[in-house]
Amino acid sequence: MKRIVLFLLTNIAVMLVLSISARILGIDRFLAGNGLNMGMLLAFAALIGFGGSFISLMMSKTMAKWSTGARVIEQPGSQDESWLLETVRRLSNKAGLPMPEVAVYDGAPNAFATGPSKSRSLVAVSTGLLQSMSRKEVEAVLAHEVAHIQNGDMVTLTLIQGVVNTFVVFLSRAAAYAIDSFLRRDEESSGPGLGYLISSIVFEIMFGILASIVVMYFSRKREYRADAGAASLMGDRRPMIDALRVLGSIDAGQLPKAMAASGIAGGGMMALFSSHPPIESRIAALQSEN
Repeated sequence: MKRIVLFLLTNIAVMLVLSISARILGIDRFLAGNGLNMGMLLAFAALIGFGGSFISLMMSKTMAKWSTGARVIEQPGSQDESWLLETVRRLSNKAGLPMPEVAVYDGAPNAFATGPSKSRSLVAVSTGLLQSMSRKEVEAVLAHEVAHIQNGDMVTLTLIQGVVNTFVVFLSRAAAYAIDSFLRRDEESSGPGLGYLISSIVFEIMFGILASIVVMYFSRKREYRADAGAASLMGDRRPMIDALRVLGSIDAGQLPKAMAASGIAGGGMMALFSSHPPIESRIAALQSEN
């Protein structure tokens, strides 16, 4: 419930910031004078920006199972599955969380946590990770994923994504409308023209790139917090450090693009667009903790 309230308050705050900024800068008067309804644009931006992120969050667990082929462990079929369930249960209890679903999927070493809330979450590990690490290292990875749930990282990143999406939609269309109005100032016809269509696409790409940098920055920050959370849950930072070293020495599996930021390992072509910090930086951060 607290997260839903936060979601609604953030949505309202974003609309207020955009509305006040447009009024102070005189953008609302200019756009209104050229036929653009600021209120409708704000509502549209919030609907697209937050609506898409909210739907993705609600469907995150279902899509994760479908895209990775993850099999939820209902009844343990082996000692490894029994150990996984017991380990996640113990870590969740220590974190003060309800027991999440636990799943295994076939693939290269990786793991992820997802779900729309702390009470409806999923922790999944790949067969490759189970084969590549000792049980203590796997436990550290599980603790890292439980820490993500404990921190509410899935909802937090959705809120951030929704905020930047709203800004992207609003700013790209407002800027495109202004340019189109300037280009067609001597024409008598009303309504947006070709300049609006082209400009809105260009601006949406430009602002979308900037938005990605912001979202990935927060994604990297949450990985540091989850590493520290894993060390706290285990009462020792060494297993998490060892697990990270293993991940740094092997070819970690790539999750589907929509889930890339959810995995224990990930990256990007450039540092600014990477969902995860370098393994060396994560190890150094853990080692520097008192």
